[in-house]
Amino acid sequence: MELTPLLLKEFAQEALTTRKMLERVPGNNFDWQPHPKSMSIRQLTTHIAELPTWIPLVLNTDELDFASSPYTPQDIKDTPGLLEFFEKSLAEGSSALQTANEEQLHDIWVLRNGEEIYSKTSKAEFIRITFSQIIHHRAQLGVSLRLLNIPIPGSYGPSADDPNF
Repeated sequence: MELTPLLLKEFAQEALTTRKMLERVPGNNFDWQPHPKSMSIRQLTTHIAELPTWIPLVLNTDELDFASSPYTPQDIKDTPGLLEFFEKSLAEGSSALQTANEEQLHDIWVLRNGEEIYSKTSKAEFIRITFSQIIHHRAQLGVSLRLLNIPIPGSYGPSADDPNF
């Protein structure tokens, strides 16, 4: 069984739900955060929007070392800019997956911070972890939107705000 078609299908399905969530982000609340230990909506949504770019990163490298690769987030100022960035990231991720070969997906990829290894898995497994990260952070965004009294779209079924799904 080939992994690439499965990954592409899952990626496309999750993109639909993620887009629906990002479309609801209010521009006037970008700097709001639900708790001092939480990311602001700007930080959270920027991260969600950039995660699809991890697919080509994983496919085209052997590792990411946070100690030697400083992180500079995209400067997102409003919801249209956020959606534009997300669509660009989706295109990059999709293109990389479409051109990936099955052998490449079995190569090992490492996520580390210097000597501390966070993950050492096949590239296919880490792409799935990336999808899980999108879902995880999208759920965090859902909590923030709920606290701001913004209706939550359905994802794997209807939500209390979207009963007709």
